[in-house]
Amino acid sequence: MTSVDASDPLIAQFEAERGRLRAMAYRMLGSLSEADDAVQDAWVRLNTTDTKAVENLGAWLTTVVARICLNVLRARETHGEIPLDDSIPELADLRPGSDPEEEAVMADAVGLALLVVLDSLQPAERLAFVLHDMFDVPFDRIAPILGKKAEATRQLASRARRRIRGSALPSPDAVRQRRAVEAYLSAVRSGDFEALVSLLAPDVVLTADAAATPAHLAVMLRGSEEVARAAAASAIRAPFARLALLDGAPGLVVAPRGHLRLALVFTVDGERIASVDVVADLGRLRRLEVSLVDGWPT
Repeated sequence: MTSVDASDPLIAQFEAERGRLRAMAYRMLGSLSEADDAVQDAWVRLNTTDTKAVENLGAWLTTVVARICLNVLRARETHGEIPLDDSIPELADLRPGSDPEEEAVMADAVGLALLVVLDSLQPAERLAFVLHDMFDVPFDRIAPILGKKAEATRQLASRARRRIRGSALPSPDAVRQRRAVEAYLSAVRSGDFEALVSLLAPDVVLTADAAATPAHLAVMLRGSEEVARAAAASAIRAPFARLALLDGAPGLVVAPRGHLRLALVFTVDGERIASVDVVADLGRLRRLEVSLVDGWPT
């Protein structure tokens, strides 16, 4: 829509809803340009629909945008691997035509940590949580969008809510593992090779799936010095890495603009890191249980 005719009641009603629809679509998709596309698509559908029978235009538009977003999320599930670009991920992740500054503002407003977890949810979980918990849409209105009953929709939102909240009572082992992971990230960021070697067990093993490597070949490295060299070589990604819970244990994620692109799953034995699994394959990322660590002791 290139111009707005304020005298047209339908346009005026749509413009009154645009900001809310855009915010809702962004939280469901995590991409500002895709959110704008979804809202614009809703406008096109509105123009080809007889709205005389529509009692609540806001609710109708919410349903339309939600269904558009659900289709986009489901389409992502079929994309398979997303190659990890070795360039600065914050810039590499942006879609053509997007505004980096506005995208950053939107991501900060929602919370990058929250976007990371939202990005790890299944499409139905994400939609149920965003619509109900963030935009107060009743479950009996969300259910038809997902093709489920209201109670099943409620369970989807509850499952998403648990993922987002994470574990409230971490075990002593998990607290110790968090310290090791934070020390690892700090050493990578500072380029402290000796600190990295001291954090790694002598027989540490690092594995990386094909999507995580520039050559798109799975690799396995053994020994503290070899793994430390590989970790140091990945320092370009370190500024964008964040602590998260991966399958209930502290790990690291690289998530430009809140889009989960890489996860490091650690095994800690005593005070040292025994293994590192670098995950970038989209299917494997989707199977990880990702949640927040806010409020955990350090």
